Amino acid sequence: MGEKSRTAYSVKNTTVSLISRLTAIGMGYLLRIVFTHTMSESYVGVNGLFLDIINVLSLSELGVGTAVTYALYAPIAKGDIEKQKSLMRMYARFYRMVAVFVAACGLLLIPFLPVLIKDGRQVEHLNVIYLLYLANTVGSYLLIYKKTLMDAHQLLYIGTMYQTISWACKDVLQMLVLVFTKNFILFLLLDIFCTVVCNICISRKADALYPYLKERDAAPLTQGERRGIFQNIRAMMMHKAGTVIVNNTDNLLLSAFAGLASAGSYSNYYLVIGSVRQLSTQVFQGITASVGNLGVTEDKEHIRRIFETVFFLGQWIYGFCVITLFELLNPFVELSFGRNYLFSDGIVFVLCVNFFLTGMRNAALTFRDSLGLFWYDRYKSVAEAVVNLVFSLVFVNSFGTIGVFLGTMVSTVATSLWVEPYILYKYEFQASCAGYFLRYFCYALIIGAAWLLTDLLCARVTGGPGRLLFLRLPICVAVPNALFLLVYARTREFRLLWEKMRQYTGAGRR
Repeated sequence: MGEKSRTAYSVKNTTVSLISRLTAIGMGYLLRIVFTHTMSESYVGVNGLFLDIINVLSLSELGVGTAVTYALYAPIAKGDIEKQKSLMRMYARFYRMVAVFVAACGLLLIPFLPVLIKDGRQVEHLNVIYLLYLANTVGSYLLIYKKTLMDAHQLLYIGTMYQTISWACKDVLQMLVLVFTKNFILFLLLDIFCTVVCNICISRKADALYPYLKERDAAPLTQGERRGIFQNIRAMMMHKAGTVIVNNTDNLLLSAFAGLASAGSYSNYYLVIGSVRQLSTQVFQGITASVGNLGVTEDKEHIRRIFETVFFLGQWIYGFCVITLFELLNPFVELSFGRNYLFSDGIVFVLCVNFFLTGMRNAALTFRDSLGLFWYDRYKSVAEAVVNLVFSLVFVNSFGTIGVFLGTMVSTVATSLWVEPYILYKYEFQASCAGYFLRYFCYALIIGAAWLLTDLLCARVTGGPGRLLFLRLPICVAVPNALFLLVYARTREFRLLWEKMRQYTGAGRR
């Protein structure tokens, strides 16, 4: 498969993913507004809390999915259908095991819910609500494993379209339920129904594209192949555990130490920040399979040049996003959900910095996972989780709500910020990573200058939240991007990206 073909797949996957995520963000935003205006703050807090609990329980899934996806890249590139059948057969078994594991652990957690929820008596039928969240998660594993084969074939956009239609229908139905009934249990039952239907549709599409998925004569993998995959699964489970603890325990800590109201406020901020993160992540998700194909067909120097270009694109995206989020988050939350959900500017600043630090990791993580390097930094995730929990617990007692987010910042800087690129350069590029960190430092300085200039201009805008959003948004769009363009216009990475954009918009062929 040639470079042009890989790029074409990346562009198509990324474009469809971006459209899908924009649709999901828009619908999710409308649903959140309806939710916060029809349900109490306690239900808002419970929603965020239970989602985080479920994410913790699901920590085993990513280890299986990422490891098997990586194992599929080589047989797909070679056209080895028998090996693909064997891998998918093993994958199906793993997903059934994961579903059983999540269900069992979720049920065992029920007696401890009063400990995790400081003021849970304000919510009726709490255990039933929790069981519905658990059932939705277990149902999400049914048949969806087949989507991985489409993704590995660089057909991510197919499953994404099915999911987008499902999400849109679900959100509309849930909004109607909230407006006309305010029945939270019916709200959750709709989520379960749409999840199962979507998975069935994706499974049937995969069967149509790859009829051999229905064949039962798949040969078992050799002991050496199984050993390698199990090793990668163990490594990815450690990565997943660390990521979940760092990213999904904030609501647990806020609920336990500050109450459901604080957790509910964070849920609204997380909705906005998470939506922007998901949208920007689509760029990297769209190129994942292409990077996997790149790794089995190209030399290390070529892969390194592509990585540096992707890293450059990432700093532009996350630099622009972090500046815009800081200037617009509070006006947006106030206008959408009310002043009682607002955080202070200090807390918003820490949330935005955490968003930037996490986003800047995406380039290295995409290449690490696609190139199968996750075994080498498996202990990093454990260290990150321990540091995050320790510092978050210490800081939340000393500083309150902001302390939870400061703990996350400390854990990222102390571990992931430098370990992930170090592993990539050492084991894949076999080169020093000093140039990477120099680039990172220069990018951060330029983003900091753009942030300061944008903030000075936005500070001159005063008034209500609607006025602030309307007048600050053009400043946030124009100032950082103009400065980035002025600084980077002559760089190799920018010229390469510009040429690719011209090719696929048709400008380069006229």
